[in-house]
Parts: sequence; structure tokens; C-alpha cells
Amino acid sequence: MIGHLQGKLLSSSPEKVLIDVQGVGYDVHVPLSTFSEIEHVAVGGAVGLHIYTHLRESALELFGFFSVQEKLLFEKLIGVGGIGPKLARVILSGMSPRDLVVSLAAGDTARLSTISGVGKKTAERMIVELKDRVQEMAVDLPPAGGDATDDLVVAMVSLGYKAQEAEIAVARARKDNPDGESQEILKASLKALSRA
Repeated sequence: MIGHLQGKLLSSSPEKVLIDVQGVGYDVHVPLSTFSEIEHVAVGGAVGLHIYTHLRESALELFGFFSVQEKLLFEKLIGVGGIGPKLARVILSGMSPRDLVVSLAAGDTARLSTISGVGKKTAERMIVELKDRVQEMAVDLPPAGGDATDDLVVAMVSLGYKAQEAEIAVARARKDNPDGESQEILKASLKALSRA
């Protein structure tokens, strides 16, 4: 089984990268979180990914992750009934690894249901099967910045924004105005996304 690839980046998209390892090109499926880490790498630049090898009767697929934590989360997700590698990649694209761990540990069905392809039943199944298994990962994470941040993200998702872009906008607004009230942060986040 392939566990890690280190080579030259030949091409990349938000869903897949092509890596040349000593003359052999490997197509690797990646979540958005990994793509955002390697998108600044120029074609021909060095890139390394932690790999999960998925073997099916008709194909061999590689899934790549920038961090070990992402790969561990992916492996936990595909252990949940009804979640295959492709949906697990979508889940990791819809929420940062840190926020996914926090949401699972907190049993936040509503937040997990904001991810594309994840309905309420799938979110509940994820929580039931993974809540205890991600507790140790949650302990190592920094605090989330309070419930206010989560409430702001949920509010923005209810307005039609994607969870990941809402989280990024709120985080930036908080960084720009650390002492800002929730309403100020929400307005700044919405303004930033309306310009994008």
C-alpha cells in the first residue's frame, strides 16, 4: 500500500492533483483543505502528501492529505456506515479538520448537516460512531474562540453561504477586530463575502 508520495506537482485542481514521482504520474484525490495548502506550489515544484490507498474490484484510487490529522479523520470517516472515500473527501472539503473534530466531539448535528452531501441521518450516524473516537483529537486542539463564532458561522450558512467560506470570513473578521461584538463581526464577514 502507498502511504506517502513525495514528488513534483504536474497539475492540480480543487479535487485532484497529479504528482510525478521519479517518472511515474500519480492521480491523487484531495480535499479542499489540502488543495488550499498546495495551490501556491508551482508546476514542477516539490510536494508531499500522506496517502490513503483505496482498493476496489475495478480500480485503485489514491486519496492525499497535507496533514496526518486529515488522513486520520478520513480513515475514521470511511469507517462510518454509508460513508465511502468520495463522500469522506467531500466532508473534509466542507469543513476544516479542526472544526470537524470539534463538531463531532460536541455532537453538533446542525453544523455537520451544512456540509454538502451530509443529511441529518448521516450527521447523526457520524456523531454516534465517531464522537468517542475523536475525543482524543479534540483535546489537542486550541479553543474555538467561543460559541459566538460558531453561532455566526451557522447564521451565515442559513443565509446560503458555504460553511468553509463562512468560517474563513468570520476568522478574518475576528482577527481584524478581536474585541468586536458579534453583530460587528457578522457585518464585516458578510461584507467580505459580498466582495468576493
